[in-house]
Parts: sequence; structure tokens; C-alpha cells
Amino acid sequence: MKRLFFIFSLLVLAACSRPGTVPYGKQVTIPDDVLRDKIRGGWYGQTIGCTYGGPTEFHHLGETIPGDKIIPWYEDYILETFTSIPGLYDDVYMDITFLETMVKNGLDCPAKPYADAFANAGFMLWHANQMARYNILNGIDPPASGFWKNNPHADDIDFQIESDFIGMLYPGRPSEAFVLADRIGHIMNYGDGWYGGVFMSAMYSLAYVCDDIPALVRESLKAIPEGTGFHSCISDVLKYHGQYPDDWKKCWEAVMQLHNEDKGCPEGALRPLNIDARINAAYVVIGLLYGGGDFGKTIDISTRCGQDSDCNPSTAAGILGVIHGYSAIPDEWKKGAEKIKDMTFPYTSMSLEDVCKRNFDLVKASLGREDCTFRVKRFRPVRFEQSFEGLRLSGRQELDLDFDSRAEIPFEGCGVCVTGQVKIPSEFDDGYVADVTVLVDGEEAERVCLPVSFLRRKDELYAGYDLSSGPHTLTLIWNNPVPGYSIKAGSMVTYDKE
Repeated sequence: MKRLFFIFSLLVLAACSRPGTVPYGKQVTIPDDVLRDKIRGGWYGQTIGCTYGGPTEFHHLGETIPGDKIIPWYEDYILETFTSIPGLYDDVYMDITFLETMVKNGLDCPAKPYADAFANAGFMLWHANQMARYNILNGIDPPASGFWKNNPHADDIDFQIESDFIGMLYPGRPSEAFVLADRIGHIMNYGDGWYGGVFMSAMYSLAYVCDDIPALVRESLKAIPEGTGFHSCISDVLKYHGQYPDDWKKCWEAVMQLHNEDKGCPEGALRPLNIDARINAAYVVIGLLYGGGDFGKTIDISTRCGQDSDCNPSTAAGILGVIHGYSAIPDEWKKGAEKIKDMTFPYTSMSLEDVCKRNFDLVKASLGREDCTFRVKRFRPVRFEQSFEGLRLSGRQELDLDFDSRAEIPFEGCGVCVTGQVKIPSEFDDGYVADVTVLVDGEEAERVCLPVSFLRRKDELYAGYDLSSGPHTLTLIWNNPVPGYSIKAGSMVTYDKE
């Protein structure tokens, strides 16, 4: 029966388009049972891929995971991970949080309720998401909360890994998905970080009507303006896949030589760590292209590309799940998922089955009709924007500087980002917030609050990019010191004009 259902799903796609094409201009109807299957494939695929890549996340930086390294998988693996490491699923529970917000406020919900929902949620966040959370809690609302001068992580992977649901809401209608991607994506990202989510939204949207993966990638890339770093990176993946169609590692190496620079993220700049959206998007695409439609091979390759090795196979598996449907995922992968399908997803009020039902209803609501009938429309690239334009990385220094009242840090360039946090004794007040005045060359530049709370934290003491080129002095004055506490300035990244 499952095989017959899978064949029927393929026949629907075949009726929509010729191999290697997207059926632009054609009216398409996806039967309800096929639509439900594709939606389940997307959500369950994400969860399976995230679980598979979890053990290797950020363990392989700037290198592939060797083929002889066994990545564990067994029937109860998802259940065990789901219950013991809920924070692993940030790329799914963020999607669900936004979906819950849409259910509550409607398809036209503005950015602010989405921003408030995740800023005040009880789950852990990192990088652009956490910086956006801090900004929102301190009065900087979207889109300013994601703008690169307010968020050093603006090019990071965050929106890319939580944009999956957007494309799944708009089958075959990427331009409508881009409106929502603009609204949500600029909460936490900008430039290439935003483009990562736009690209994945297009991939998911077109996955409903196109089963040719190279064509799906090429068409989705048309959403991204030429001349951007993101467009250049994914274009090169396609180029080197053409040159090395049977060797994903040669493609990986060629792309890494050209694009393995994380300019913004203070943890990754001039280090092997790369959390930049475009290189991690490249790993998603490499998995899809070289996986050849095979579910296990696809997530394994995306995982073995390294870096953010749980999020990348999650996205690749979700896209493949929409193309072929949940029914086509081999039993060895989905048996474990069946054990959690009715469990409330960590940090949300919904189970996976609840989410799939809500997604189905929202697709119909977006169409304004009872059946899933729509015309596949061509789309234009979204607007051009780039973070850190005109700047180059000029240096990195590990400061490892503890201070209890005042610190002076010399640097040279036209921009600087210094990481830091409050260091606390074993027993501490989780509600304490350090108050720090930041001076640049003796002039006050910013007043920074540094919460001890991990959920409300700020990981940077200061970031500024509009100075004149030359020598400068950064002065940090701690206004409300507490005995036994200290502030640590961790690392410093500097920039100069290109």
C-alpha cells in the first residue's frame, strides 16, 4: 500500500512538470492525502535529520567527517535524544514557535508577535537568535534586531534553520513565502543570513511541484540576487557538482577554498568554526545533489560535510521529505519517529502530529479554498542586501582578560567586536545584570547590560564598525561591581576598510 501511495505521489509530480522543470504558469492540484504526506515528510524529515547529525555537531570544523566514523542510529535513538537532549532541536522548536504564533494571530501576523514569542520563550538560543532575543528584550525591535550593526551574527545560520515551515505553507508559490521570510527573517538576520532562509523557503515551496533536485536548486537560487556572497557560494556548488558528479568531497574542497570565511560571527571569524549561512547552505545542497534522492545517503553526506552537522541534514531531509512524502522515507529512519509523534515537542504546546495538521490547515487558509489548487508563478529575486560591506577582517586576538572595575583594550582598524560575559562564583544571583559603560577613545559609545541569566545573556561586550581607520582604545567601566564576580573579555575581532 505504501509503495502504491508513493507511486501516486510521483504521478502527481509527473503531471505537474516535465523532468528537470518547474511547471510555471500551470495550475496544479495536490490531493489532500498527498499534501498531508508531503507535510509530514517535511516535519518528520527535519526531526530525523537533526537527530542523526546531533552527535557530530561542531566536532568537525573545516574538515569532513571520515567515512569510517560510525554515526549511531537505532530504533529508539530519536526517543532517547528527544527526551534527554531537547536543546538539540532548536531548528525545529523555533519553527513550531513561529507556527504557533501564526495559528494564534493569523497569516498576516506582523513581525512583533513572532519576535516577542521567541524572545520570551524558555528555550535556549545561540548566535543571531540569542543576539536578537537580547535586542528585543532591551527595546530594539525588528528589523533593527537583526541588522548587522546591531547583531554581529547577522550572517549566521539561524533564520536558515528555522525557515522550513515558511516554504511548506506556500506550495508552488515562493513569492508569497518571501513576504513571510522578510517579516520573520529580519528579526534575527540580515544579508546572507537572511538569504539562507529565503533560499530554503524557495526550496521547500518548489519541492511540492518539482522532484528534480538539480533543477530545484537552480530555480530556488533565482530568489537570491546575483553579486551576493550567498548566490556566489551556491552557484559554485552547482558548478563543482557538474565537474565532480561522483565525488562530493572534491566539490566540498573546491567550495571551501572559495567561501570558507565567516566574516561576522565573533566565535567563527578567523577560526575553523564557520556558522555562516552560505557555507552551511552549501552543505545542505551538497547532500541533496550527491544523495540522489536517497534519504539515508542525503542526510549522511550533509552531516559528513561538518560544521553545523545537525541543522544541515535536518534541512536536507525536510526538503527531501516534501518531495517524496513521509510514506517514502525508509522504515529504518521513521520507526523511531513514530515513537515521538504524539509527544509534545520540547518547549512548545504541539506534537509533531499537531504541527502537521496545523500546517495542512494553514496551507488551505493561505489559498482561501477547500482544495489545494494553485497556479505556479515565476518569481523575482528578493532585494539586495549585504552585511559588513566595505569591511575586511584584519585580526583576531584572544584577550582572556578578567576585570573587576575597569579595563582598557587597544586595537587598530575601523571596527571591533569583543566577546565577554560575567564570571560568577558557584552560588550566584541568576537575576544579576552587570551595567557596563563602553568608551571608545574616551567618548561614551554605549551603555551595556550583561545579564547573568543564560536565556537573557549578551555574548558581546561591544561591537562597532563605523570608526575611522587607525589606532583606538576601548575602555570598559563596570558600574555596579559585586565582590566575587568579575567580567571576562574573551576574544577581539578587528576590521578595516577593504
